[in-house]
Amino acid sequence: MHSSAVFLIEFGAIILGLGLLGRVAGRFRFSPIPLYLLAGLAFGEGGLLPLGASEEFVAIGAEIGVILLLLMLGLEYTATDLVSNLKTQYPAGLVDGALNALPGAAMALLLGWGPVAAVVLAGVTWISSSGVIAKVLGDLGRLGNRETPVVLSILVLEDLAMAVYLPIVTALLAGVGLAAGSATLAIALGVAGLVLFVAVRYGRVISRFVSSDDPEKLLLVVLGLTLLVAGLAQQLQVSAAVGAFLVGIALSGEVAEGAHHLLSPLRDLFAAVFFVFFGLHTDPASIPPVLLPALALAVVTAGTKIATGYWAARRNGISAKGAWRAGGTLVARGEFSIVIAGLAVSAGIEPSLGPLATAYVLILVVIGPLTARYTEPAATWVTGRRRRAPLDPGPAEERLPLPEPVRHEH
Repeated sequence: MHSSAVFLIEFGAIILGLGLLGRVAGRFRFSPIPLYLLAGLAFGEGGLLPLGASEEFVAIGAEIGVILLLLMLGLEYTATDLVSNLKTQYPAGLVDGALNALPGAAMALLLGWGPVAAVVLAGVTWISSSGVIAKVLGDLGRLGNRETPVVLSILVLEDLAMAVYLPIVTALLAGVGLAAGSATLAIALGVAGLVLFVAVRYGRVISRFVSSDDPEKLLLVVLGLTLLVAGLAQQLQVSAAVGAFLVGIALSGEVAEGAHHLLSPLRDLFAAVFFVFFGLHTDPASIPPVLLPALALAVVTAGTKIATGYWAARRNGISAKGAWRAGGTLVARGEFSIVIAGLAVSAGIEPSLGPLATAYVLILVVIGPLTARYTEPAATWVTGRRRRAPLDPGPAEERLPLPEPVRHEH
């Protein structure tokens, strides 16, 4: 069969399969990410039906998927929002990073993977899934809750930290020296700071330049600008994802809303392709050996995320019930954990890192919606039992006899 025909059949089957899996996930009201990863495992090396002709195109689609994920993330925020969150909520961001990045780094070092893999796995366990959490908040009707701004602030700080973290990881994976790595980080921080400054001062001017009443022209300009900036950023060893994120931040107002509406279907398509691509490069046989470490890491970091959300919410004057809800909501990991792990897999830094990240994300993307729903009721039940439990003096035969009253004879 002609190679182009094989490509069309394979790629068409992938897209059709992703659509059907998305419908299944929607019917049961959970994230489709684990199904997309499982589909990639099924079509990859060692899977049920390995791909051939379409793998190269899937790789390009996966890269576009990462760029669109970060662009859409940037469109969610204005530069002013980021600056105000950084000023008011940075303690929560520091606690979040310390509690959730350190377990990943410690696990990598315990497994003997070395410092570079430790930095990568720290990022995998640190970053919560904005997409999954936003969907869970909507499904549970909590968008108007008092604790929700705290949850969103932590997610914003994590996303902003990505602009610093990704260039560091990119430099480490490229194996550049200390001087070159420092220069790359300085360039990344300088560019990020410059974009934030320009976006705050001249965001309206940029948005007016990009703006168009014609949806087709707006789509082409925004998409073309994003890919161009992402390519230039990657050429500078900064990270294409960071470039896309900064483009999203620079756009605001009606332009951001219009671009978000137009690009959402493309984002969903290519993001699904990205998860499949990550699964393609993970041999299913390599997952069982890392399942126990992944499960242990999932349990520990679910607890640290709950602690992070609880502490941040209580710091902002939220009641204990709301604080437990905030903590449980933050547990899910997803797209950004896979993005970070994907960088390491592409660089060939540690063969077992990809399977561990896959298993870890599969566990927490399933558990995350459950912790969001049941952490607060469970905590309320436990604390209620403690308050209601009477002081038990123990069985009668084990009690010490009361001393006889002293009688004074007159």
